[in-house]
Amino acid sequence: MTQTYDADLSLFIGGSWKVGEGRDLFPVVDPARGETIAEVPLATPADLDEALAVADKAFVTWRNTAPEARAAVLKKAAALLRERSDAIARILTLEQGKPLVEARAEVVSSASFFDWCAEETTRIYGRVLVRPTGQRSLVIKQPVGPVAAFSPWNFPVYLMAKKLAPALAVGCSVIAKPPEETPGCTGMLVRALVDAGLPDGVVQLVHGVPDAVSRHLLASPVIRKISFTGSVPVGRHLLKLAADGLKRTTMELGGHAPVLVFDDCDLEKTLDMVVPQKFRNAGQVCVSPTRFYVQEGIYDRFLAGFAARTAHVKTGHGLDADTKMGPLANVRRPQAIAALVEDAAAKGARVLAGGKRGNEGFFFQPTLLADVPDDAAIMGSEPFGPVAVAAPFSTLDDAIGKANRLPYGLAAFAFTENMRQANLLGDAIESGMVGINTFAISMADAPFGGVKDSGFGSEGGIEGLESYLVTKAIHTA
Repeated sequence: MTQTYDADLSLFIGGSWKVGEGRDLFPVVDPARGETIAEVPLATPADLDEALAVADKAFVTWRNTAPEARAAVLKKAAALLRERSDAIARILTLEQGKPLVEARAEVVSSASFFDWCAEETTRIYGRVLVRPTGQRSLVIKQPVGPVAAFSPWNFPVYLMAKKLAPALAVGCSVIAKPPEETPGCTGMLVRALVDAGLPDGVVQLVHGVPDAVSRHLLASPVIRKISFTGSVPVGRHLLKLAADGLKRTTMELGGHAPVLVFDDCDLEKTLDMVVPQKFRNAGQVCVSPTRFYVQEGIYDRFLAGFAARTAHVKTGHGLDADTKMGPLANVRRPQAIAALVEDAAAKGARVLAGGKRGNEGFFFQPTLLADVPDDAAIMGSEPFGPVAVAAPFSTLDDAIGKANRLPYGLAAFAFTENMRQANLLGDAIESGMVGINTFAISMADAPFGGVKDSGFGSEGGIEGLESYLVTKAIHTA
């Protein structure tokens, strides 16, 4: 296991990589050891002003670049991401903590977004309206303008790729603001675009204190749209900032995904799916299965099988070959999860597996809580960590009521062999995405987004491209 961290941490503005040069620095921490491994320079107000000016100018050039030329850059970037996936994944693991196999999968999945969006550059269709002879009325789609893209630390490469790929495909310029916790891997993503031939100024990469950067960028008339992935409170804050400039927004906010397990499911197969999925990325997944509602007839068997499998989830440094679950991303997360587990236990929940913090780094044991009452904090507040909470249900209506009881609606899952029941669940569950007998709900060609407090708008699919386009009607008599 090589733990050497050799990422080049820089800002990227106007085609130039900018390092310290008197800028404030932010520590980059290996969460498995809790040690600082580097420092990333933070953008100054002057840097942000330069980024805005450059993005504004580059937008004019990029929007007028032939779609085939834009597609060629995206395809080359996808190829470079695949070629460099091992190197990017190692930096990602050191910064964020996830096992190396998961980090590699994230990078490769990111490449698929650039490939898919590249193919769509020539399919941004308008339409011709029926008019009398000699008259024409056209409806066309055009890029919205410079975009501010804010992405989180849980999937830093993948979630930034989901913003960059469609924006660049339709002709927008972008100021990308990744998380300070994971600057190396996101910098390598931008470098792949640069090496693929992206013109100077089309993408800027800035690091900084999130609130200061967002306030500065969103106060500028240059920015025409923002795309944000993160928590509900921060999403509300950005919406208020965006409202002053009437800026378009795409908000992919938090969830608290219910999992409905019916007594007609293939129980062993279901358990083999849900346990690895729950502890993927240490549960730090916006669509992580968390609230397990299990039909009464199989509830005890489900708990026993889940607990047994959880005991075999080995935690450790993400670069260790036998690690199945890495640490949480920062020092705050174990503390927050411990408080939720303690609250649930005090209110009657049973701890069937895990429940404790690790001895070093930012680890928390893979945990299963049973008989968790609705008034436990963890049933209403997304843990965003390696904790599964379980409670029984009796009927289909009971299960749907439990799934829909929260103000969140990002993702939901159900396991049943009854296809009529599956169809009813797909219709009745209040969620932007529903997976039935599957967790595969995030693909380049499919819309990804939530309802209710989980936000609005989609990333992925033609819906994701549409969010970066404006509609114009042209009438000629």
